[in-house]
Amino acid sequence: MDLHRRDFLKVMCATGLTLATGTALNATPKNKYTPEFHGILYDSVRCKGCRGCEYDCADANGLPEPEPTKKIRGLRKTDENHRTVVNEHKTSKGLVYVKMQCMHCNEPACTAACLTQAMSKTKEGPVIWRGDKCMGCRYCMVSCPFDMPKFEYHSPNPKIQKCTMCYDTRVLKGELPACVENCPNEALMFGTRRELISEARRRIYEKPGEYVEQIYGEHEAGGSGWLYLSPVPFEELGMNTSLQNASYPALTKGFLYSVPSVFVLVPALLLGIQQATKKNHPNDDSDDE
Repeated sequence: MDLHRRDFLKVMCATGLTLATGTALNATPKNKYTPEFHGILYDSVRCKGCRGCEYDCADANGLPEPEPTKKIRGLRKTDENHRTVVNEHKTSKGLVYVKMQCMHCNEPACTAACLTQAMSKTKEGPVIWRGDKCMGCRYCMVSCPFDMPKFEYHSPNPKIQKCTMCYDTRVLKGELPACVENCPNEALMFGTRRELISEARRRIYEKPGEYVEQIYGEHEAGGSGWLYLSPVPFEELGMNTSLQNASYPALTKGFLYSVPSVFVLVPALLLGIQQATKKNHPNDDSDDE
């Protein structure tokens, strides 16, 4: 019995050390090479509100065709049938159009909230959803600061719908996302996040009268794959300008790192003690005898 107890204590000490330090024993070193995140730069100065990106997105993802309208009316939101929408805003500089879709955050709150890794951040940058891993909890919807993941409530086989940046169907094949490839006014640009930020700064520098000196998505919520340029302050475009610069998962890292020691280490310790001492305490019936 002493041997079993010693072995048990060794295992528990090793487990405690691993959980306390957040590292695994004999862990394989991480690959030093990490591909740069890719994203899309959206220039609302160049956008003319043609809504072609809505139709291209629907066609590329097998979604219902958007309803044709001669003029965009009201502020629309993405839903289970529309992964992207273009809205018209009356601003201090006249009408400005804004395309909205999943922001593909650098550190997405939706992936941190997903219990099964159905929502995941790819090494290339896009945030995608895998139906075979989803258990339908919809925590991704609650956690998203941009309110982008949408659930197909009326479908017998519901999915989470949101922009994937055409990751599976186009990006992995070396093609541009559908909305980028077909934009007639070149309001959309695909590239590495570093290239996009450099290009955005170049446009602001060369035409300071046309752009506000801010790239929305560069820092908001820890930074995102979609980056925006605007001729007016972003609050005039209905965009959330009160978001913190730190990523939302970063707020809970300290808590999450402490969770294993409470919910994994302690129950395992108690179970191990119970199993190790069980043979030293016969059942009550034998004691009575």
